[in-house]
Amino acid sequence: MELSKLLKGVETLEINADPGTVIGDISYDSRSTKQGDLFVAVRGFESDGHKYIAAAAERGAAAVVCEEKPGSDMPYILVKDSRLALALLSRNYFGDPASKMKMVGVTGTNGKTTTTMLLKHVIEDCLDCKVGLIGTIQNLIGSRIIPTERTTPESYELQKLLREMADAGCRYVVMEVSSHSLALDRVAGIHFETAVFTNLTQDHLDFHKTMEEYAGEKAKLFERCDKAAINIDDEWGGYMRERAKCPVMTYSETKLEADLIAKDIRLSPSNVKFCALSGDSIEWVSLGIPGRFSVYNAMSVLAGAQLVGIGLYDACESLKTAVGVKGRMEVVPTPEDYTILIDYAHTPDALENVILSMKEVANGRVVVLFGCGGDRDRAKRPIMGKIATELADFVIITSDNPRTERPSEIIEDILKGVSGPKSLYTVIEDRVEAIEYAMDHHQEGDLIILAGKGHETYQIVGKTKHHMDEREIVAAHLGKTKR
Repeated sequence: MELSKLLKGVETLEINADPGTVIGDISYDSRSTKQGDLFVAVRGFESDGHKYIAAAAERGAAAVVCEEKPGSDMPYILVKDSRLALALLSRNYFGDPASKMKMVGVTGTNGKTTTTMLLKHVIEDCLDCKVGLIGTIQNLIGSRIIPTERTTPESYELQKLLREMADAGCRYVVMEVSSHSLALDRVAGIHFETAVFTNLTQDHLDFHKTMEEYAGEKAKLFERCDKAAINIDDEWGGYMRERAKCPVMTYSETKLEADLIAKDIRLSPSNVKFCALSGDSIEWVSLGIPGRFSVYNAMSVLAGAQLVGIGLYDACESLKTAVGVKGRMEVVPTPEDYTILIDYAHTPDALENVILSMKEVANGRVVVLFGCGGDRDRAKRPIMGKIATELADFVIITSDNPRTERPSEIIEDILKGVSGPKSLYTVIEDRVEAIEYAMDHHQEGDLIILAGKGHETYQIVGKTKHHMDEREIVAAHLGKTKR
């Protein structure tokens, strides 16, 4: 593709390159740069791409997009923001694939994964079409699974994935839109037909610093969509509604002025049921995922479905056939007289929700096992310690993904918020040992929640991923205790 076509819509400060140069591909890592590539020098958190312009030139880069002039005679395009430029260049290179499909973005702190998975199911079921999904657990093109490393891929990989989806015949794409992707322009150049806001609670403050900054990044999604569904029960719902530059459908469990309302909520250990009211329509909803927060997940799906043109009755009927999402209130089979749930709850709000939801339906104690991730928001650690020990009947504090921090130091941070007598909690640093302890010391009717890892089948120690699947740990320990 000619350089001039790649630069369409990219704000440039200076072009010191032949616009007619034919570009083979785009790269932003000099190690993967090939002959004829356009190298984009991006300032990252661990390294600055400008330091590797010479290396990219040695590997045959035809030109460089950069924020400062290279110290050589290499052809260059000077821009104010090379990260934004990468997104727009990638969009152009792959032929703006998002414009060929209807994009549905879901943002919020909790519930994004479940909402996107369920919404994909409903759209495919009701509109009989192929739907792409981009999210935390996996990416999907119809039923084909594509592994993922982060919630929203870097802009080049995102545009490449969207191209695959468009070529495969996807009519819709449902994607989780993280605050990082909005702040770092990974989704720049993509227009969303529909956007959904689930909730906003403390998370990622190591990156955003304040809740106001966090909310501001999330709100960007509602400035680049045609219509939006917003949870107005959430304290940040009003802010999102104010920032939205499009028609908004509101949903609520408590506010009668909302466009979609949940009434007569019925909870059980295996599902949630409620009555959905929207305009003149009243329908019963049944979703086989336990927990009060599943009501909000279902509401976000129903609101999003209506915005893409699916009637309330059809959406409710489709939800009856939906299955649970791996690592979200996932029941681990045990032949014993207690229940084990795996849930991704890794924020204060998510942990509080899962504990309170299970206390509403548990026949015995609610036992919570959790830790906090290393190299992430330290401020939430004591908050989660306080929530767990105040709400659960017994707590096991352990390790999560310690990354480059010492697990013992992360646990010390958690313990700063712990309240109550030591008889109501224990500390076991090794997560496998902690899970086995929970199983060995269960009481009849216990509901044991393994919180934080969810769908993950690994543990990150240092910068290395080690295999760790909690389902396998439970099964293996059950096998040992039977012998």
